[in-house]
Amino acid sequence: MKQPIVLDSFALISFFHQEPGWGAVRSVFKELAEAGEKAALSRINWGEFYYIVKRRVGRQKTLEALALIDQLPINVLSVDDLLISEAAEIKSEYPLAFADAFCVATAKRLNGRIVTSDPEFKAVEKLVPVQWLPGKKS
Repeated sequence: MKQPIVLDSFALISFFHQEPGWGAVRSVFKELAEAGEKAALSRINWGEFYYIVKRRVGRQKTLEALALIDQLPINVLSVDDLLISEAAEIKSEYPLAFADAFCVATAKRLNGRIVTSDPEFKAVEKLVPVQWLPGKKS
């Protein structure tokens, strides 16, 4: 893949719960694996995935999902002070959740494109490329 892929929690949730767009996420994972590459996931978005899944299916199923993330072509990236500042700047200027601002800051840092179905990312389409998953974009 030419441009790094940055995952939003919505992409992972759609994949794990087989919601609209999950097949597209599966295809992204397949392409990454075949190319020997990995998608990027901010540790903050990993945490967002964790709490959303736990609310839906409980602790045990969440731990199973987190173990599966380790099997997928995903690098979970640590958050440093500069990324926190960048995310705060983005949050101050665009109407999106703070966790989503970390996804955007990560994509900016990597010159990557975000894979999501979260409509909040419409606000930042001019800031970073967004690959929309089929189904939920409104």
